[in-house]
Amino acid sequence: MRKPKLPPGTPDDTEAAFYDALQHADIERLMACWADEEDIVCVHPGGPRLIGHEAIRSTFEAMFANGAVMATPEKLHRHDDGHCAVHSLVERVAVLTDDGPQHAYVLATNVYIKTAQGWRLVAHHASPGTRVEPPELSSQKPLLH
Repeated sequence: MRKPKLPPGTPDDTEAAFYDALQHADIERLMACWADEEDIVCVHPGGPRLIGHEAIRSTFEAMFANGAVMATPEKLHRHDDGHCAVHSLVERVAVLTDDGPQHAYVLATNVYIKTAQGWRLVAHHASPGTRVEPPELSSQKPLLH
């Protein structure tokens, strides 16, 4: 069995490898993006919180049984302190509907940590999708929810 290609040395590289693995339904490359820690977390749109490699892997394997996930990251907002990086982005997901190909938009947050093996994913959280691209709102004043 060939060893999966690990993502290069920045959070952006790991994110690119993660989405490329989604688009090619490559479970080995996708799991290589995750940190080795057992407390890694993944929340798919509208789904439960998945904790650990086994739960995350089995869910992606089930998704890949239906084919690749054509999710493209857009509108990235980054916070990086040198040891931890948080990426907030919009995933544009190609979906096939009764009306033909359409796009859905998912708000996602990816959290990366710097490990001895490079930058790795420790959390992926995605909101339920919408048919319209979500607006960007920005405020200088704190907005509580």
